[in-house]
Amino acid sequence: MQPSAVANTTNLTASPSQFYSWQNYRCAYEVHQPINTTSEGVPLLLIHPIGVGLSRRFWQRFCREWYSTGQRNSIYNPDLLGCGESDMPRIAYTPSDWAEQLQFFLQTVVQKPVIVVVQGALLPVAIQLVQKESNLIARLVLSGPPAWALMTNKPPEWQEKFLWNVLDSPFGSAFYRYARTPKFLRSFSTRQLFASENAVDAEWLNTLLAGAENPASRHAVFSFLAGFWRDDYTSFIDSIQQPTLTVVGKIASSISQDNKKETPDERLAHYLACLPKSRGIKINGRNVLPYESTTEFVAAIAPFINEVF
Repeated sequence: MQPSAVANTTNLTASPSQFYSWQNYRCAYEVHQPINTTSEGVPLLLIHPIGVGLSRRFWQRFCREWYSTGQRNSIYNPDLLGCGESDMPRIAYTPSDWAEQLQFFLQTVVQKPVIVVVQGALLPVAIQLVQKESNLIARLVLSGPPAWALMTNKPPEWQEKFLWNVLDSPFGSAFYRYARTPKFLRSFSTRQLFASENAVDAEWLNTLLAGAENPASRHAVFSFLAGFWRDDYTSFIDSIQQPTLTVVGKIASSISQDNKKETPDERLAHYLACLPKSRGIKINGRNVLPYESTTEFVAAIAPFINEVF
């Protein structure tokens, strides 16, 4: 199946939405390029996080900063199925589903190797993508990856199904109506995502409010909350042969309910010990580094990306 509409990229840092068809679903993406100059280097493929109102718009601030510092890589920024401007079917999404979507995107739209930049707990999607399409992935950047315990322990299958059934019900619909209110979004962002309450700004909240306006966006969020992304990925991580950079916030925290707390240093050490070709860095911030610590994040990953031509 070929993309239904693949427009030419532009020389603007923010291109109009473009679309392709995957398994009869309409999927959205945008392409960014430097202004008034040709792109250079390996393109970036951005994988946005899953959450109330989150979509490819999560990366807007990063893209602006990337080009303001003189970087010239093209950027491919897709909406995962269930998010943003992509179709939002009522299904239980798994990392394998999204990885297959991105594999098709790489094969039919990008058609060249990329450097994957993945945010937070969508790391399993990047891991699955490497397993499916290793030849089109040159390097990986892991931004604020999950606590190691979340990446090495799979919840019972009955628990995942039970949580999904509870959320995929009138109760879940009511919960989502509350979860997309400004009060909840501000509170959750302050408690779980940002290092500073002041960083939870109007741009962030307005982006989430707009992204959550369609109630069908709840299905991707509920799939995440049900834990379908959880598994023991140790052997998969150990098999990744691409050079990998792990970026952790100096006050990174976890959504895990486990009693054992993991320090940022411990988290970084776990990933560096398991990834065969890895390096790591800590920067200021907590869990959404490309947004809350944009300048530092760009400065941290640019040298790693610029090593590849």
